[in-house]
Amino acid sequence: MTRWLRPPRRVALLSVHTSPLEQPGTGDAGGMNVYIAQTATRMAERGVEVEVFTRATSSELPPVAELAPGVLVRHVPAGPYEVLDRSELPAQLCAFTAAVLRTEANNEPGFYDLVHSHYWLSGQVGWLARDRWGVPLVHTAHTLARVKNAALAEGDTPEPRVREIGEQQVVDQADSLVANTEMEANDLICQYDADPAKVSTVSPGVDLRQFTPGSQLEARAALGIALDATVFAFVGRIQPLKAPDVLLHAAAELLAQGRVDRSKLVVLVVGGPSGTGLEQPRALQDLAVQLGIQDVVRFLPPLPGPALAKVYRAADVVAVPSHNESFGLVAIEAQACGTPVVATDVGGLRVAVNDGVSGLLVSGHSSVDWANALARSAELRGKLSVGALNHARAFSWDHTTDELIGAYMRAAVTFREVQERAEVAS
Repeated sequence: MTRWLRPPRRVALLSVHTSPLEQPGTGDAGGMNVYIAQTATRMAERGVEVEVFTRATSSELPPVAELAPGVLVRHVPAGPYEVLDRSELPAQLCAFTAAVLRTEANNEPGFYDLVHSHYWLSGQVGWLARDRWGVPLVHTAHTLARVKNAALAEGDTPEPRVREIGEQQVVDQADSLVANTEMEANDLICQYDADPAKVSTVSPGVDLRQFTPGSQLEARAALGIALDATVFAFVGRIQPLKAPDVLLHAAAELLAQGRVDRSKLVVLVVGGPSGTGLEQPRALQDLAVQLGIQDVVRFLPPLPGPALAKVYRAADVVAVPSHNESFGLVAIEAQACGTPVVATDVGGLRVAVNDGVSGLLVSGHSSVDWANALARSAELRGKLSVGALNHARAFSWDHTTDELIGAYMRAAVTFREVQERAEVAS
């Protein structure tokens, strides 16, 4: 039984479908990867050992890799050594769970103090590990099927019923649920009937050492962009949910209205196809051609942090036109570099962007409305840049990690009380 009233010694962190070692921006790698890597690293700095379990997608991956001192990533064989679509992963949960339990069984009893699962697939594994090991289960959903399905992009595929059922099971079984925002906490309570006493709100952070203000001149020179250019940027996975097409339509609208000099306009799209975007991996390039703006749009592959910071610094405005976001790490990263953000007025983006202060929020995806917001943000860049920096500084991964450890400790207390009541009743 868990008996500690202090930070845990060792945490088993479950991330079935994507590894924190993967480059965010393509496939299934995104904000969750950043969240796991950043919080795990900082937990280790606080003396909490972390072991991350993720599915092995290649036979060339080592069984165990070090992400940072005190953080190990275990590549678990479960299914073929290849990237599988998330719809195929439920069939591999049995194999994945067996490998996780086997790892713990090879160590002394009580090796892990707590299980923290990320995304519903991991929650299914964590549920069984919790019962087998007698430790608390903390779960972070990151996204919720019912919320996503209520805000689908046109032509996008709804999340399947099996996911809704699986999420509900994890919500019912977890000892603690960590939400990114108060809105997500409310979704858990109202749409999944979560016990409010089990729900904690812990905002994600930003690496304030990596994403910092810098010279726009140097950033643009590194990217081969003229200093006097008007630069709009999108960063993220290329899929309908993230709606990068909205930026292209807005850019075409600005050109059609004559509100921007074509010779000076640059639209940067940084990322790779993901999710249903894999069905038509060149759809965005084709759209640029259809809109007649292929000459002003530049496509870049997913970039690591230092190169990504240069993109943010080079841009006048960063667009985050998602149909839904549980938070929106790109928005905070851009603002930490002093770049205003125009984002959709949905979900966690209402927290990530301080409307009218660090950027602008847009209701819906009208190309006219987005064109107006982009133009206005570019005009107000000086003022909004100051607000963006101040807003971003309220978020940090150190704060997120401290709050997570606090949630772990509360979960341990609750778990112990439940176990003791059960023992008395029996």
